[in-house]
Parts: sequence; structure tokens; C-alpha cells
Amino acid sequence: MYLFSFEKLEVWQNSRVFILEIYRLTIAFPSHELFGITSQIKRSSSSIATNIAEGTSRNTNKDKAHF
Repeated sequence: MYLFSFEKLEVWQNSRVFILEIYRLTIAFPSHELFGITSQIKRSSSSIATNIAEGTSRNTNKDKAHF
């Protein structure tokens, strides 16, 4: 199976573990917060992995650093 370059990065692998932990922790949050803080925490945690992946596809160091 082919691995993308970002999948080999330890920081990306750790971010995937972090996302799973966040999802596990937010199950215990109150249901009235489902579309509030819970949603925001989940989206922000998944942004870590997606920004790393997107940054590795950039050509310049400046552009990579942006992500």
C-alpha cells in the first residue's frame, strides 16, 4: 500500500491519535453542547492533521510553514 509523504511524519501520526482521543473525550460532554463547543473542539483537532497533510504538498518552504 502506498503511503503519502505526510503519513510517514510522526507528528501527523500523533495528530491522528489525538483526534481519536478528542472524540472519545467529547462523548462525555453535555448533549446541549453537541453543536457548540463539542463540535468546535472536534473540528479544530481534525484541522491539525489536515493542515499537516496540505502543507506537505506545497512547493516553497514559506508556503509549507504557513500550514
